[in-house]
Amino acid sequence: MKHYRIWRLNLGWQILIGLILGIVLGIVFYENQTATTAMQNIGTMFISLIQMIVLPIVVSCLIVGIANMGDIKKLGRVGGKTLIYFELMTTIAIILGLIIGNIFHPGDYINVHQLHGQSISQYVETAKTAKHSGIWSIFMGIIPTNIFKALSSGDMLPIIFFSVFFGLGTAAIGEKGTIILDFFRAISEVMFKVTNWVMKSAPIGVCALIGATVAQMGINALAPLGYFIVLAYATMAIFIIVVMGLVAKMFQLNIWNLLHVIKDEMVLAFSTASSEAVLPKIIDKMDKFGVSQGIVSFVVPTGYTFNLDGSAIYQSLAALFLAQAYGIHLSIGQQITLAVVLMITSKGMAGVPGASFVVLLATVSSIGVPMQGLTFIAGIDRLVDMGRTVVNVAGNSLAAVIIGKSEKEFDEEKSQKYLTALKASK
Repeated sequence: MKHYRIWRLNLGWQILIGLILGIVLGIVFYENQTATTAMQNIGTMFISLIQMIVLPIVVSCLIVGIANMGDIKKLGRVGGKTLIYFELMTTIAIILGLIIGNIFHPGDYINVHQLHGQSISQYVETAKTAKHSGIWSIFMGIIPTNIFKALSSGDMLPIIFFSVFFGLGTAAIGEKGTIILDFFRAISEVMFKVTNWVMKSAPIGVCALIGATVAQMGINALAPLGYFIVLAYATMAIFIIVVMGLVAKMFQLNIWNLLHVIKDEMVLAFSTASSEAVLPKIIDKMDKFGVSQGIVSFVVPTGYTFNLDGSAIYQSLAALFLAQAYGIHLSIGQQITLAVVLMITSKGMAGVPGASFVVLLATVSSIGVPMQGLTFIAGIDRLVDMGRTVVNVAGNSLAAVIIGKSEKEFDEEKSQKYLTALKASK
């Protein structure tokens, strides 16, 4: 008796079809408020489903991973390596954005008086608050006075801080902690199962999110800033292929293998412009790819706050673009100052909604760009955000592997088996 294999599209292709369908629906329902609202609500429901599962996965995986690690000295070493790596990669991303901006001068081809501005009021107040908070408030905010409040607000750094200490405490009590580890291990397994169910709705969520964006913005709105958009995407591609590729090669890793593993997640991140949408799957896949659970569960969630390479590229390139558009010449010294300000400000805005745009708001005034300039790129922010989210996701996935390899906690055999299984399933 013959067995016939039913051909069906994998999730990556389903999401891609959802993306194309969303663009078509956006064009069809351009400026149709009823259709736009419906698509926005469906998209928001999908993102809410993802947010529902993110924190239980982060907390359970982190507690189990840190408890298995068990050594506070080792944790300190891993934490130090992780933060240094993040800082180096973010700095390179900022410098790359400035170099590309200086070579191609995207702002020279724009007449600011012919551009249409969009409201940025939702970011202005956030920028003012963040500007006065200072870096010390960020450090102070890492320690949660009420872990349940941090969980309810989704404040990632305090949650990581508490989970790390809880995991170390569980390891310290020995056999008594076994029941706690079994409990959290079971929670993580349940939440990964729920993640697989939620991801089945991803094509619908993607279609709705893209459709709402195109319906609001319209294709014509992209034309005046098309060169800047293309340049931003080209810069991000250079960062992934060249910079990340070289870093991966230094640690005997083929960047294309990593990108093959996370390609579905990259498509989803691009479509939703949300790093959170893929966090559960990235944690799961990096574990299957051979990185120890302790490393993955610490590095990936921390990277979502500190390792935003795509955002760093966009911020430096956009700042230079606006300066050029307004005819403001920045000397080498001023650009170095801009890079330093971006390095500090981007860390200070960690966890702030619309962080990339808020960082720009808090930074461009230091180079003499009028606030009005940001209203001109607000309309395309969502479109560029899709690209920078892909870079952020790829950067955090690479970081987990690099830190794992540096700690000799990367299983090459497991990695090859997983790669082979992935390629065979296509």
